[in-house]
Amino acid sequence: MTAKLSKGQLAAVVAGNALEFYDFLVFSFFAIQIGQVFFPGGSETASLLKTLAVFGAGFLTRPLGGLVIGPLSDRIGRRPTMLFTFALMGLSIAGLALTPSYASIGVAAPALALLFRLAQGFALGGEVGPTTDFLLEAAPRQRRGLYVSLQNATQYFSVLCVGLIGTILSGVLPPDVFGAWGWRAAMLVGAAMVPFAWMLRRRLPETLERETATERPAMPMLTVALLGIVTIAATSISTYLMNYVGTYAQHTLRVSQQLAFLCTVAGGSAAMLGALSGGALSDRFGRKPVMLAGGIMTLLLGVPCFTVMLLLASPAPLLLAVGLMAFFIGSFPPVVLTNICESFPAPRRAGALGITYALAVAIFGGSAQYAAAWLTEVTGSPLAPAWYMTGAMVCGVAAMAAMRETAPIKAGTHFSIEP
Repeated sequence: MTAKLSKGQLAAVVAGNALEFYDFLVFSFFAIQIGQVFFPGGSETASLLKTLAVFGAGFLTRPLGGLVIGPLSDRIGRRPTMLFTFALMGLSIAGLALTPSYASIGVAAPALALLFRLAQGFALGGEVGPTTDFLLEAAPRQRRGLYVSLQNATQYFSVLCVGLIGTILSGVLPPDVFGAWGWRAAMLVGAAMVPFAWMLRRRLPETLERETATERPAMPMLTVALLGIVTIAATSISTYLMNYVGTYAQHTLRVSQQLAFLCTVAGGSAAMLGALSGGALSDRFGRKPVMLAGGIMTLLLGVPCFTVMLLLASPAPLLLAVGLMAFFIGSFPPVVLTNICESFPAPRRAGALGITYALAVAIFGGSAQYAAAWLTEVTGSPLAPAWYMTGAMVCGVAAMAAMRETAPIKAGTHFSIEP
């Protein structure tokens, strides 16, 4: 049996996860600037939509990554697959950052950008299952929710980091210089950290052998997978629309680049606190009450918060609305992930979770930002993203209500771990 993780080893897992999501998400936050480099000419909206389509293409290969790497993790272990996905992500982000502009190499530029995005999607699709299972299996039984919440919290920490870097660069660089290579600098920061984080991951213990208990799943695997797709679809749409706020603020609300990146900082900070709070509370009160509370609050706050952003597009109300919405958007995804993970049998957990997660995110998360921009353009309503998120959350809350309780503190009837 593997020894209990030290704080340094736990930090290595979550730091690697944060860096991998940073590398994947940085494309989204610099969508306007990247569009000007790879898709020049035409209207600003057309350029943005093309860029968001390439961003969304990274989600197409996420199910493939989950399908290939998830089951492999169940066979050979969590650590080797985590090392592979991390290395692939590092190579992809470096390649994307160094891809010449359309003005330099023509159509080869967007083609290379698309290729690197597909590789990133494959890597991240294979990362989520092994990483989540590693945290679940390494956690003390009564703290699984908190440990798994670190996976989501570090995703939001990545959002915070992108926002800080974007705020600094947009403040010190002239607009033309920022648009030309500011986004490349942000990507290369992530690429430069990859070798150090990879070395830390190499020293991690294996957790697969620790799962010696026999777990009786709360529901049949197919039912869990179907409900999981619906709930993860809702979490993905809300999360990626939260990540879209910076671009939305620049393109739709016409605020400054610096204020838009400050919105990203506010959203990342609040969502990170929400994730940690949700995970810890789910260990104490159960998974269902916490994820339902967060889901319902997200459903209720979407349209009001976007309305405040639209009508009062000045710093204080804008940052407050983003932060409030982001806190609740961040609070329930880690609880959903923990519930689904606990509901799958241990020998097939990484594969089942990876495929379920990647399918939902690929179909719904990958299209969320493009759909938001397209709906805003077609309807002429800047509140279109909020209504889209609200509709998704109605379905998500219904699916959460149908899921069984799996938290050890409350799951005596539906779920147990036999010694």
